[in-house]
Amino acid sequence: MSSTRRTPRGGQPRTRPGARFALAGVLAATLAVSGCTLPKLGRDDGDSHSRPQSGNGPQWRPCPETARELTGRTAPDMTYECATIAVPRDWLAAGAAGATASPGAPNTFDIALLRARSGKQRDRIGSLVVNPGGPGGSGVDMAVYLSFGPNFGGLPDEVTRRFDIVGFDPRGVKRSSPIKCIPDADLDASFGADPDPADRAEFDEQLALNKRVGTGCADKYGDTLRLYSTEQAARDMDAVRTAVGDEKLTYLGYSYGTLLGATYAQLFPRNIRAMVLDGAIDPQEDFLAGSEGQAKGFERAFDNFAKWCARTAGSCPIAPDARAAVTSAIDKARSSPVRGAGGREATAGWVFYAVISSLYNEATWPRLATAIKDLDDGDPKGVFTLADQYAERDPDGSYSNMFDANLAINCADEDAKPTVAQARDLQSRWRQKYPLFGPSLAVGMLGCAQWPAQRDPYPTGPATGAPPILVVGTTGDPATPYEQTPKLADMLGVGRVLTWEGEGHTAYPQTRCITEAVDAYLVDLTVPREGLRCPPR
Repeated sequence: MSSTRRTPRGGQPRTRPGARFALAGVLAATLAVSGCTLPKLGRDDGDSHSRPQSGNGPQWRPCPETARELTGRTAPDMTYECATIAVPRDWLAAGAAGATASPGAPNTFDIALLRARSGKQRDRIGSLVVNPGGPGGSGVDMAVYLSFGPNFGGLPDEVTRRFDIVGFDPRGVKRSSPIKCIPDADLDASFGADPDPADRAEFDEQLALNKRVGTGCADKYGDTLRLYSTEQAARDMDAVRTAVGDEKLTYLGYSYGTLLGATYAQLFPRNIRAMVLDGAIDPQEDFLAGSEGQAKGFERAFDNFAKWCARTAGSCPIAPDARAAVTSAIDKARSSPVRGAGGREATAGWVFYAVISSLYNEATWPRLATAIKDLDDGDPKGVFTLADQYAERDPDGSYSNMFDANLAINCADEDAKPTVAQARDLQSRWRQKYPLFGPSLAVGMLGCAQWPAQRDPYPTGPATGAPPILVVGTTGDPATPYEQTPKLADMLGVGRVLTWEGEGHTAYPQTRCITEAVDAYLVDLTVPREGLRCPPR
């Protein structure tokens, strides 16, 4: 694992992004399968028409091809426009003058934007800027997915009628001066590695892998690595606000996107109109506590999956004891991994990440059960499908730059540097408390422990002067455990908690109760009543 924020796809047309997680070998920090995925919807031969732009702002151009590349078509009645803005690599060094540079200028990063606009728009309020988490998730992709409306897991019509949906790829991510320094072979080795390398030689192999990755990234990017931090990205967000012409920012952030939003709220509290932080991260929680919190959260989510399995045996082929079945599958994979197409082996690591992938969304629980049963019957295809969705691994073995950015951002953010000895000690101790997930989260800290670059930690404090900020938490969330929700709200000082008593990672817009509360806040600035809790369905 990795203690980073990210969330996988699967089960339904689109799953939610987000998550701070721990990648057993290389990636130590927060994962959030940011890549929302819609199924291929068939070709759309209609043209998108862009409104002409004027003035000194970014040069917007029609880009329906971005939606088609991601989903196979454009959403009905939606137009798509893209632009690129330049931001200083180091805001603190550049000062205000740095914001006037052109894309491609020296000492700048290019930030890619996409704007989705409904043809049914009326009484426009402004732009809703979105971030899916990660770090490393693409906001451009997310804006496309959200534009498809509620029938495909996108935003409600009430929101798309009042806002442009604007996504941006944060610095280092996908289209925005992307960072790429981890070879695909090393990512394969990391994901495939034993999630609990009890043998010292295996542990040392993973330690060496993390060191090799850190050295490779430092050799390629040098001092620039510290500039991929969350604080720098939050300052980029204010440039995005200016680029879309909004006096005040309206923002929707999932998982790691809540940390990005909270950082923005501390830096620019009076520039906020409305802010929804769904899948909250507690910025004041240190690295060790955050990793243990995730171990507890994933263990709890797996227990909920196992209870569902025992309760609905007809839908769960590994009933009645799902925990025993999964533990056995991982153990068998250590000594005799099942081979799939092309000789690829379903090692303990790949089985483990199939489990991780499925816990982000309750709808993928049946797929996990089937994948584990099929693996026992000699077919690893289901395991690979789930794990590859999480890893953003293509069938040819190539990866996106999700985890390159994930590692660089998380390690830039972390002020405290865990030691190798701490990781090894916690691996043993957390094995007793969180048998499935604790060891991997402990070993996942090796990535930042071996990271050679300087750090640039984000601020932690109140958002003095900001309006009420809506902080949404899910009681069964594995990746950003619910306990962090009130802590983030309290730290900001202006947070209002909204609770979903559901399963999976993040809540909006999954149920009517959650959707109505968030929509009223975004559109009318109506803050939900104190203590509002929404039922599972």
